[in-house]
Amino acid sequence: MECELVYSPHDLMSQLTTLKSVGVDGITVNICWGIVEANKPRDYNWEGYNQLFSIIRQSGFNKMQVLMSFHECVGDDAHIPLPKWIKEIGQQNPDIYFTDRQGTRNTETLTWGIDEERVLGDRTAVEVYTDYMRSFRDEFDELFQDRSIFKVEVGLGACGELRYPPSLSGEFHLQCYDKYLRKSLEKAAETAQDSSWGTPPDCSTFFYDDHDYDSPRGTFFLKWYSQYLIDHGVRVLKMAVPLFKPARTSVKLSGNATDNHAAERAAGFYDGYKPIAIMLRRHEAHLNFTCVEADEFVCKVENAGWVSGIAVSGQNAFPCYDRQGYGEILEVAKPRNDVFGRCICSFTYRGLDQTLLEQHNLREFELFVKKMHGTIKKYEDFVVDDPVALRTRAGLKKSERV
Repeated sequence: MECELVYSPHDLMSQLTTLKSVGVDGITVNICWGIVEANKPRDYNWEGYNQLFSIIRQSGFNKMQVLMSFHECVGDDAHIPLPKWIKEIGQQNPDIYFTDRQGTRNTETLTWGIDEERVLGDRTAVEVYTDYMRSFRDEFDELFQDRSIFKVEVGLGACGELRYPPSLSGEFHLQCYDKYLRKSLEKAAETAQDSSWGTPPDCSTFFYDDHDYDSPRGTFFLKWYSQYLIDHGVRVLKMAVPLFKPARTSVKLSGNATDNHAAERAAGFYDGYKPIAIMLRRHEAHLNFTCVEADEFVCKVENAGWVSGIAVSGQNAFPCYDRQGYGEILEVAKPRNDVFGRCICSFTYRGLDQTLLEQHNLREFELFVKKMHGTIKKYEDFVVDDPVALRTRAGLKKSERV
């Protein structure tokens, strides 16, 4: 796979110049593992990203946020799988992928069970991620030194988010049936002096019948399951944070909730989001939440980050072109009723497409940018809307309270 630009340089330059003219401060770029290290281990091709960064800077932007994406990247106009050589290893050893009780392999990302297992040739998964990040830092060191790259979001799971991947069936299936995670669970059960707890629970009853998840065995399992998520974050951030300084490092969270919180537990959020926020604070990382439209989730994540004393950023997950939708985002980003006067430190708008650049939509977007910056003080006329999904990303300036 060649590392090439999707859009023509001329068209991209025109779009970026338009964004700059309405007050956008920076651009977010997805650095896809499946493009750069596509064919062979340690064979990195940065040519396309060199071209892209050059166009961004020529367009007048000197702020860039990059996403280290160690997952399959799927969008409206792109499908970038994991590297070919990883897929070849997976054909011989499918346990490198997250697996549910039915034996379904989720090939979007690698299981955290191989973080410290030397099964990717001569390297562990964390060593593979670290080598890739180090190559990026070396290739674009000048952009780090002049602070053009000011933030790096490190992908830690499915869709780049720190969570267990969702079941492909849509049910709340636990993703810990690969042999590496099962071995870890068995070891934890032996330490707990009850080897019968070393088998993952049956999800058909675990989240529903008689609240099995509240039993001693259920509590043991969910604590192990959620702690493994946190431990994965620690293993990767210990390598990433010092590597990318002086740029800030961030981690993306996403989630939802049902009446019994089955979805959150299946995603690995047994004790909510505060333990993750505390881990991020200890490792000098910021928190970025996606889906600012999901009110209940956003409140949980924002509060977890703020209470833990870390910077919180956000991004939209759905398309937004009008005043109503922008009002919803503003209320989350800069809540008027927060007694402490808190707001998110930055916001990433996802959705650079031709619809956004239409004259009427662009005027609304420019107004939104000004309100996000705090150069317009009123947004009482903004109300909630019900938006739908977007594509690429453009970062906005640090928020100031209205």
